[in-house]
Amino acid sequence: MDPLAAGIGLGAGRSGRRASRVLAALAVGLAATCLLVERAWAAAPRPDAMPRRMLDEAAAEAAGIRKLAGKHLTLYTDLPPSPDLDEYPAVFDLAFAQWCGYFGQSARQLAAWHVTGFLMRDRQRFEKTRLLPDDLPPFPHGYTRGNEFWLVDQPSAYYRRHLFLHEGTHAFGFSVLGSCGPPWYMEGVAELLATHRWQNGRLELGYLPARRDEVPMWGRVKIVRDAYEAHRAKTLQAILEYDAEAHRENEPYGWCWAAAIFLDRHPRYQKRFRQMVKYIRQPDFTAQFYRLLGRDWNDLAEEWQVFVAELDYGVDVARTAIDFTPGRALPEAGAKITVAADRGWQNSGVRLEAGTAYPLRASGRFQVADQPQPWPCEPNGVSIRYYRGRPLGILLAAVRPDEPTSPSALISPQTVGLGTTLVPKRSGTLFLRINDSNGELADNAGTLVVAVRASAQGDEPDPGDESHRTKATPSSTGAIAASRRGS
Repeated sequence: MDPLAAGIGLGAGRSGRRASRVLAALAVGLAATCLLVERAWAAAPRPDAMPRRMLDEAAAEAAGIRKLAGKHLTLYTDLPPSPDLDEYPAVFDLAFAQWCGYFGQSARQLAAWHVTGFLMRDRQRFEKTRLLPDDLPPFPHGYTRGNEFWLVDQPSAYYRRHLFLHEGTHAFGFSVLGSCGPPWYMEGVAELLATHRWQNGRLELGYLPARRDEVPMWGRVKIVRDAYEAHRAKTLQAILEYDAEAHRENEPYGWCWAAAIFLDRHPRYQKRFRQMVKYIRQPDFTAQFYRLLGRDWNDLAEEWQVFVAELDYGVDVARTAIDFTPGRALPEAGAKITVAADRGWQNSGVRLEAGTAYPLRASGRFQVADQPQPWPCEPNGVSIRYYRGRPLGILLAAVRPDEPTSPSALISPQTVGLGTTLVPKRSGTLFLRINDSNGELADNAGTLVVAVRASAQGDEPDPGDESHRTKATPSSTGAIAASRRGS
């Protein structure tokens, strides 16, 4: 069974009025479940209403705890001075402007906003000086309450700054917005914005790392990949139902980040996801989200499934967005379909009938890399590098049934190359793409053309001509292999 086989796609395998009734009933059930979770969350004391504490700075200094001050942050830490750490107040002030922009707040009106942070290597120092209150719950890495946050030192400079920005996002939510929302949104948005790039005095929140070595110890992509391979992948519904206890483990942070980056960068869902800040103090927050999605939930749930299966560093969500519009009947003369090399799954607009043989023939030359120079490819791919067991750039096809199944048909495509014959088991829409990582599509260019027709009676299926497989020359093999991530 596929790792995402369970729970994806409301109403899968149903049609017409019955599908509408099922969808409506399930939507009500989902909203009711989330409402129970959110009532418990909303009943908790509001952190933004807590008064600012008076701190004994003399005792802190005597204990070896120093103070770093900025416009919007005062940070107490027992870590020794370093160029990286001493920039934290400046980093925080830059982040403040981006938090205001993301959440639709006026930086001018919040000019006096200020929070206090505590970065700890030795917790006992902070306990003895009462900088770490004894009424906080246990936390392994970080915790925020109102206008204060605490974080534990981390083994990499990047991840320590990530955690610092994560808790800073919570502090902004609690003290400015009055809430951070239910767990899936609270942690998802904090992970989304804390994933950053800090370079030459410039800060970029919401950065999507192109390579693992950019974000040492971050591990969010690895969390999702490992869970998928172990058949423990989370449905989107399961993430939206996380309760307040879920994030005592590390794995939910990876799933909440993945959900947030998917929704925030998707051209069809970004607007709806970003307007959720309007409901952030409402107890039916997630139910409101389901209402905004409406009938798009089925497509969203299936596309999430494909996103998880193909997640990689540098993934461009907009470039891989899927159009699920049902295809039309194939004309008697067949059709020619243009496939872009720099996109994910592409809807052919053609509907294929179950049990009918369809010869597919592909032609054209396109580019599958641009470093150290443009690298040409044909529909049979290049033999110097394989991606997921197939040659890089080889043409793939899948038929998505009229009544979508779970797991999605797009997760298990068929190899086409220069040509093959498809015999769909179920009638549905033909989808096409080249074989490449979703994180490496941006350096592709060009198109290929796929001719498809229905076989006439008596036609012999032709598996395709393998003689035109693209070959790498000895002088260029090493260069192109080294230029692509994961080689």
